[in-house]
Amino acid sequence: MLELLLSKLKESSLSVIPIIILVFFLNYTVAPMPLWSMVLFLVSAFLMILGITLFNLGVDVSLIPIGERIGSELVKSRNLLFIVILTFVIGVFISVAEPDLIVLAGQINGVPDSTIIFFVSVGVGVALVGAFLRILFQFPLSYILIGCYLLAAILSGFTSKDFVSIAWESGAVTTGPIMVPFVMALGLGLASVRGDKTTEEDSFGLISLCLIGPILTVLILGMFFTPSGGSALVVPEIQSMSDIVSLYGSSFPEYFKQIAVALFPIIFLFAIFQVLKLHLRTKAILKITAGTTYTFFGLVLFLTSVNVGFMPAGYQLGSILIGNNSSWVLILVGMLIGYFVVAAEPAVFVLKRQVEEITVGAISAKAMGVGLSIGVAISVGLAMLRVVTGLSILYFVIPGYVIALGLTFVVPHLFTSIAFDSGAVASGPLAATFMLPFAIGACETAGGNIYTDAFGIVALVAMTPVITLQLFGLVYAIKSQIAEREVVMPVVEDTIIDLDYTSSDEVDGDLDDSSGEN
Repeated sequence: MLELLLSKLKESSLSVIPIIILVFFLNYTVAPMPLWSMVLFLVSAFLMILGITLFNLGVDVSLIPIGERIGSELVKSRNLLFIVILTFVIGVFISVAEPDLIVLAGQINGVPDSTIIFFVSVGVGVALVGAFLRILFQFPLSYILIGCYLLAAILSGFTSKDFVSIAWESGAVTTGPIMVPFVMALGLGLASVRGDKTTEEDSFGLISLCLIGPILTVLILGMFFTPSGGSALVVPEIQSMSDIVSLYGSSFPEYFKQIAVALFPIIFLFAIFQVLKLHLRTKAILKITAGTTYTFFGLVLFLTSVNVGFMPAGYQLGSILIGNNSSWVLILVGMLIGYFVVAAEPAVFVLKRQVEEITVGAISAKAMGVGLSIGVAISVGLAMLRVVTGLSILYFVIPGYVIALGLTFVVPHLFTSIAFDSGAVASGPLAATFMLPFAIGACETAGGNIYTDAFGIVALVAMTPVITLQLFGLVYAIKSQIAEREVVMPVVEDTIIDLDYTSSDEVDGDLDDSSGEN
């Protein structure tokens, strides 16, 4: 357990430390922040590292095993209606607990947090049911994605203008650190229903559908609601360390309650399965209980540090940067943040290694890492361009997904599934907790509309890795074809030579025989 804890501490540190370094660099160059704001940021960053560490440890020890066992029991029932209903319920419950979604909902004025979370959760539930049915009936993922994104483009023309960016943002934010591992674990159990060799391939693609599902439901929500006012973010006035202690002391009880309510549905569902189906031994129950405790306290630390110090620092930094410098500096700094944040994302390391193994080294982890970092840097740069110019997010996501969906017809199917799942990998916790507040701060200072111009940055961050991985898949397909030709051609030539040699010998032999007879 200690070794696993240290491993998670290393992962979370690698995620947050690049942001700390960048904030220090910007503070002493183009965007100087007040001293106590920096102190609050550092305290929050430390607590955030600790929170992510405990949270990730809890996910590995409790949530992933829960997902695997529930998925396995669902499959054993062999009752399609029961599986569909429970899969929908699981999708709803797991979304309610997603910390990034809670963060997003808290930044939208004029719409109750519970309403946004409910609509997003319904979208995930429906998407998860669709993902299971796709696995069961072997319907091509690319066709489903084309239909869903086409519907999203159509709905974007009917929903509130201020809600379009929020809707596209919601999908990328929802596929966060709770949903991704839990749904992947659940998917492995569900995919085993067919019992053939494509289980691993089918387990990919689940996240891509859980990403588009909330986009569709929130676009529908936007037909009835319109956000109002400016940002809900408040930059606290800090003058001493006692102010920081007091701020955290008053915030902890609120998030204790919030996380308890969010995790309760998952725990309650597991308890029902334990009584009726699982009957796990006491040792396994104690391990899952300990993991759930880690998850709970990790989430409390994470959300408190995010709301108290991390998001306000991002907001303040974006505001100071655009106020003191030209718009081009904002775009360049955004690209710099995007490059280094995704380069340090622990889940990206797993993805790079996974692709290198699948391609047997044809696509190196190093090349994949550079490609993803450049892609995310471009996407954050485009998001900052939107802040400066006010361009609609549709000018970027529609052409982007047209390219991504077009590539599905020429790359291997497994690459398509992994590529559309990779958006969730790149848009990790720091995208919603630092990049989005950074964009909001810059947008408000520049006099823009945060709902049309700033929201959407996480959606763009989730989009570019899809295109990047598809392009790598295309390169792999071309390399594979060339390798096959190089192997086949020499074999064909050798066969022709052997046939010619054999044929001439046989002719000579026949001539000798015939001459002897004469």
